[in-house]
Amino acid sequence: MTNDVSLLWLFCTFFYIGLFTVGGGLVAITLMQQTIVEKGLISVDQFYNMIAISESTPGPVGINMATYLGYEFYGIPGAIITSIGEVLPSIITILIIARIIIKFRENKCVQNIFSYLRPAGSGMVLVICIQMLMNVLIYVPQDLRVLYTTAGWKEFFNWMNISGYCLFFWLRHRFKWHPFFVVICGALFGIVFM
Repeated sequence: MTNDVSLLWLFCTFFYIGLFTVGGGLVAITLMQQTIVEKGLISVDQFYNMIAISESTPGPVGINMATYLGYEFYGIPGAIITSIGEVLPSIITILIIARIIIKFRENKCVQNIFSYLRPAGSGMVLVICIQMLMNVLIYVPQDLRVLYTTAGWKEFFNWMNISGYCLFFWLRHRFKWHPFFVVICGALFGIVFM
């Protein structure tokens, strides 16, 4: 990670992410990827490691990721500032909505806006899920001509990760494991086999 960004820039970035995250923390992941990874602040691998750590720690994933990145760049003050930047838009919005809740709830225009925001949020979650699965389960070679061979296809898939994914999917549904235990076992699997 390069430390060539200011604390103010990090605050403004996470304020922007918090402002436009409608639909939960997983939507924030897509916005974070666009604003942090694509600007070259961190690598794709660092970003997916950040997601894994944020998902396996208690609390909302968006705030966990903001705290993690702020801490990586500026220590405890950075973690506090980025976390405030992430939650401040929600706090402001809630305070405004609380003042006009009755009119806001009954307004047909607002209801229509939210009916369109729900599927958009779901689409953003789907995009990040597909990107994460592709990053974890397959290796995309630099030269796609490698895939013309059987050996190329054997190396295309990360068989260890696929087998772990299938195992935990089966355990979750066969024995009705709580997602918490699946996450813990997945983390242990990653530590041992990666």
